[in-house]
Amino acid sequence: MTTSHELVLTCPKGLESLLREEAQGLGLEETREQTAAVRGLGDLAVAYRLCLWSRLANRVLLVLARFPVSDAQALYDGVKAVDWSDHLAADGTLAVEFSGRGAGIDNTHFGALKVKDAIVDRLRRPDGTRPGIDKLNPDVRMHLRLDKGQAVLSLDLSGNSLHQRGYRLQQGAAPLKENLAAAILMRAGWPRIAAEGGALTDPMCGVGTFLVEGALMAADIAPNLRRERWGFSAWLGHVPAIWTRLLDEARARAAAGLARPPLWIRGYEADPRLIQPARNNIERAGLAEWVKIYQGEVATFAPRPDQSQKGLVICNPPYGERLGDEASLLYLYQSLGERLRQCCEGWEAGIFTATPELGKRMGIRSYKQYALWNGALPCKLLLMHVQPDQFVVAQQPAASAASGEGAEQVRLSEGGQMFANRLQKNLKQLGKWARREGIECYRLYDADMPEYALAVDLYRDWVHVQEYAPPRSIDPQKAQERLLDALAAIPQALQLPRERVVVKRRERQSGTRQYERQASQGQFLEVAEGGVKLLVNLTDYLDTGLFLDHRPLRLQIQREAAGKRFLNLFCYTATATVHAAKGGARSTTSVDLSKTYLDWARRNLALNGFSERQRLAQGDVMAWLAEDRGEYDLIFIDPPTFSNSKRMEGVFDVQRDHVALLDLAMARLARGGTLYFSNNFRKFVLDEGLAVRYRVEEISASTIDEDFRRNPRIHRAWKFQAR
Repeated sequence: MTTSHELVLTCPKGLESLLREEAQGLGLEETREQTAAVRGLGDLAVAYRLCLWSRLANRVLLVLARFPVSDAQALYDGVKAVDWSDHLAADGTLAVEFSGRGAGIDNTHFGALKVKDAIVDRLRRPDGTRPGIDKLNPDVRMHLRLDKGQAVLSLDLSGNSLHQRGYRLQQGAAPLKENLAAAILMRAGWPRIAAEGGALTDPMCGVGTFLVEGALMAADIAPNLRRERWGFSAWLGHVPAIWTRLLDEARARAAAGLARPPLWIRGYEADPRLIQPARNNIERAGLAEWVKIYQGEVATFAPRPDQSQKGLVICNPPYGERLGDEASLLYLYQSLGERLRQCCEGWEAGIFTATPELGKRMGIRSYKQYALWNGALPCKLLLMHVQPDQFVVAQQPAASAASGEGAEQVRLSEGGQMFANRLQKNLKQLGKWARREGIECYRLYDADMPEYALAVDLYRDWVHVQEYAPPRSIDPQKAQERLLDALAAIPQALQLPRERVVVKRRERQSGTRQYERQASQGQFLEVAEGGVKLLVNLTDYLDTGLFLDHRPLRLQIQREAAGKRFLNLFCYTATATVHAAKGGARSTTSVDLSKTYLDWARRNLALNGFSERQRLAQGDVMAWLAEDRGEYDLIFIDPPTFSNSKRMEGVFDVQRDHVALLDLAMARLARGGTLYFSNNFRKFVLDEGLAVRYRVEEISASTIDEDFRRNPRIHRAWKFQAR
């Protein structure tokens, strides 16, 4: 009589119902769903078939015993009661995995140790022979789960997790596990589409996981057919005859499937470094005749083998974890939506995303959404029919798409259109002023509309967007929607390519975060200001290397610098120093703690041919001033609000330390010299005692240019001279 076993199949969270359906089709009976698992009954042939054919399970566990656990001794006794001679030789090897807690067992390592001891003690021979431990390739791998005082002891028939098919030895930065990719394809209807002879394409295929999994399904190939070692390979209960029969059957089905004309399965990947790894994975899977990979951007993606061919577009767009990714992700989704509407009418689409709000920007309604998990990250699968009656933006003419004018065709939301109107109004007003003054870089928008809390700066033909962190009273999802509305509007309103918009989030500052590196693209843009050339970096740091609000002060320094010794403290990238040198300063000295920014300063000076008589000093400004004995005719100080760099002793706080800072600096000011002091701490109060010792004049109003009139509190500035 065939023996029926209790089997437990584990899976990624969110796949339980799909796995249950699959397991029932493979013969599992009396199935029940649990969190990240399915349990049921089946004989050994069913267990083997699940190992071989399940595209969704992580592991197939054969339950050996269930028993109550009140303490560690009860755990030991329950495990030892199993007749282990049916499963493992006395000189064999084992590994134990333990999960859960309770009954005085709060440490999984301790729990695993008790299970191991019980098995070893049961099998130990009088001559001392006993099983050994092998965590990598044991003869049997045991699982014990402790939950609410109940132990479930199981034998792992899988060995390594079943998602490890063996073909993907090379992978990208954030790959999907193979069983999750298979689940997404199933939810998106690929088995049905494949049975009808449909096509499959992934416009962002990475190393080709969706494509390989899709081809395995279409060709009727068991996902783990190529696996050589299993959890049951050395298990004493293994029945090779049953396994061999199932294996021969699977090989015959695979041969028959591969003998059929291959379906049209294509992938496109923008990163050239992933093309060969993807092709290698496909080759290892034995699917080189079925799956083809090409290099190409989403904007060039056009999966139309012929006008009658229909199928499924499946993809997992990047998640955007770096500073500035919001804009590029928005445009990526918009481009994907445009290409689907232009080239894939009549197809179906499945977009697996951790940012479903971006899916709305594709311009196609989703008819179904599934909540899934990619590891610990909650995601959604958006399913779409690419049909005109599902489009929520006007269909874009093919000619405009080909010419790169797609951004102008996106229909904006009501709020997005209001934002675009404000940008165009500001551009009309400030553009005239900027052209008249010869200004290339200026602030175009600064939270003019409170619900759109952004700063939008123009750097020649680039846009730098800073999103101010919304207050906690604002719904984060609503804030994200408004940000996406604004990002959709910016290229249209300013008539600029989407790729030239860089977005960053400005949190409330603490420490020196504004000076910390955020990315490493290393792309510098040369801009002009007041007759000098300066380098800005829009991508790698929260700030760009040029504080636009200090433009009037820099130009004032240039006008006053002729023949003077100039000192720039907290110099950052030394833009004010470049202006001083341009104005004819006799010498310049620039001090900052950051080697990175002093290197940038050196490049700014060299760009303008100013290499002689320009001193750059690395150090803590307060300590440097205390030691310096130089004399300067013109001094500029623009300190951070707060700094706690590892390179300095103590912490600098502009409110607390500005008196000491200014006293030290004024001691270095020559007779008849001028010191300009500025900072952007909104609550800053200048110490009244300074006006007793020095001639002090607040000049804030005269240092605010037209582009900052809407935000006059962007900084405050004072002019100091000796009495």
